Amino acid sequence: MGIGTGIVLFVIGAIVTFALNFEVQFVNLDLIGWILMIAGVVVFLISLVLVLRRRSSVETVREVGGTGDRTVQRETRSDVDPTL
Repeated sequence: MGIGTGIVLFVIGAIVTFALNFEVQFVNLDLIGWILMIAGVVVFLISLVLVLRRRSSVETVREVGGTGDRTVQRETRSDVDPTL
């Protein structure tokens, strides 16, 4: 959801900055557009970092020998707090 929010903020900021051609006395629309675009990039990057940190991987190793099957499963999860 955060990635989409960042993209939406960036698009709205670009529209306000580059597509609107009227002046408002009490606010600078170009400045607000640039602020929205910067906020969108920041939200996008933070969300991307958080999504990549939550990834987990599962590795399964199967060995078939003469005596039978042996299965070893290793799981790596980066979203678990190591202090617990």
